[in-house]
Amino acid sequence: MTDTKRNQKTQCLIVSYSYSGNTHRIARGIQELTGGDRYEIYPWQPYPMAFPELLNQVKKEVEHGYHPSLLPGAPSPVSYQVIFAGSPNWCGTIAPPLASWLYKNDLSGKILLPFYSHCGGVEADFRKDIAKLCPKADVREPLQTIGDGGGQLKELIGRWLRENKIRERQY
Repeated sequence: MTDTKRNQKTQCLIVSYSYSGNTHRIARGIQELTGGDRYEIYPWQPYPMAFPELLNQVKKEVEHGYHPSLLPGAPSPVSYQVIFAGSPNWCGTIAPPLASWLYKNDLSGKILLPFYSHCGGVEADFRKDIAKLCPKADVREPLQTIGDGGGQLKELIGRWLRENKIRERQY
């Protein structure tokens, strides 16, 4: 490997929050196709395991625009031009942990590509919701999948990348 290749910084960062693992699987698929750096975010206080308690807490957090504290360690987005941001669809919007990460980072001038998993529940407008948190970013149309995208995940991601003029990894 040459020094140039060794010192080359990946141009995209993939950040995701996942409750069940579906969104992280999508993030791994994006990483596989782009070669980007991937980071999983976690709230300082984990969410309840029982669905009724989870739903009650999430509804309150979304309604109040709550941004939970996150575990430390997330990389700075400063050196990346393209940011992929993933979350489950919770109550028709992004999960509070991802909202917290977006809110706390200046993504001005960055290309922001949202992605989310859902189970067919409340319709979401991730592009609009993320644009509110990151008004100076170029927020693109999101990739949405049911569950973890199943056997079609790689094709869905590839089509989405091409639609957004994002080059796939060159092997």
